[in-house]
Amino acid sequence: MGERMDDSCDDMPTVPIPARKVVTTFDAASRHERLEVKPPLTRLFRRTITKAFSVWLKFSTALVRSLDWYPRVEPYVGYGTEHYSRLICRTVYGPFKRQAGRLIRGIRGMLMVPSPHTKVRIAIDDVPIETVQVGASEVYDAIDSNPDISSEFAASDDAGYLDLVAEHSLEPGIHNVSYKVRSRKPVNANLFTIPSGTKVGVISDVDDTIMVTQAPRLMKAAYNLLLLNPRKKVPVASMNLLFNRIADMFPDAPFFYLSTSPWNVESSIRHFITNHGFPEGPLLLRDLDPRPKTFIPSGVQHKLEYAEQLMADFPDMKFILIGDDGQKDPTTYATIARRYPGRVLAIGIRQLSPREVTGNFGSVAGRVATQPMPVTDVPVFTGTTGSNIMKTMLPYLRAAQNGD
Repeated sequence: MGERMDDSCDDMPTVPIPARKVVTTFDAASRHERLEVKPPLTRLFRRTITKAFSVWLKFSTALVRSLDWYPRVEPYVGYGTEHYSRLICRTVYGPFKRQAGRLIRGIRGMLMVPSPHTKVRIAIDDVPIETVQVGASEVYDAIDSNPDISSEFAASDDAGYLDLVAEHSLEPGIHNVSYKVRSRKPVNANLFTIPSGTKVGVISDVDDTIMVTQAPRLMKAAYNLLLLNPRKKVPVASMNLLFNRIADMFPDAPFFYLSTSPWNVESSIRHFITNHGFPEGPLLLRDLDPRPKTFIPSGVQHKLEYAEQLMADFPDMKFILIGDDGQKDPTTYATIARRYPGRVLAIGIRQLSPREVTGNFGSVAGRVATQPMPVTDVPVFTGTTGSNIMKTMLPYLRAAQNGD
């Protein structure tokens, strides 16, 4: 099986797009999250979980190989500017007829078996990428001005993830990225190419911001994530209307959907965004596979790192941040606004109802389970629905657009 993965894929055009070696910020451990600074019991617990996951991975890999499953690619939506693109995918095992990106229940997505160190051939609009890929790391490197180029393949990391930056000249708009492994047909994903001069972008949470998941209630959230028919997921009232009004106001604005949900359920969220009329855009999710040094990053850490990456990727862009008060979005967004003064145009916080926080026995007193509003110089707009937020946020954004 391993030898078969190392063989060449079908021939592709020979004029390559250079891709930079990139050390990814995705789910990297911040200084206070590193294993070596944790108490002894925490270190023991995390090593035990990591070891157990490693045993499960070996068992599941042996099982799917005995079933004659072999690597395929789950492609994720990419983004970038006219000059570079950030491309993300994951290599997993699957039966011959399994289609990538199809709509499945969360539990099936969570049970995907990663195919590590799998070679992938990638092309943007049928032009191949040539690169060396360095795998997972704990530290984010800015774009390197001296890329090291030597291979027609890119190899996924220990958990099957592949994240790289490609250099090119592309027109703004939506382009096609194809991913191919041996013995599989190419699979495709959109690449959102954002004009480098775009002035406004939107970063939005997913759970309980655009999609009802009742995240503060652990058992309910687990059911919604893992077992609920993905076609029955419910949108937050009129949030799609708010998002489309913002898109009408800022036609070039990209929408980035940032969630602590795992990449395993990417297809479910992506189909939800499309089916309920939200503006299309990249999904920025997290890896839940425990790793020896990084373990599983906290939700706050994950969102802060992605926000910092987007700030670096689009240094001239101001962002509208939209989230909810059911977890820690208010605090997280206030932290982003403090770290990047002048880069956050407005913050929108959707307020959960008492019932969403505490269930059928909720009361007004249950509101204490939600986060307080952020303390920041950036205007904060709140409401229980998109319409509520829209009444106050849109006039402000219109005035800011007109320079008032």
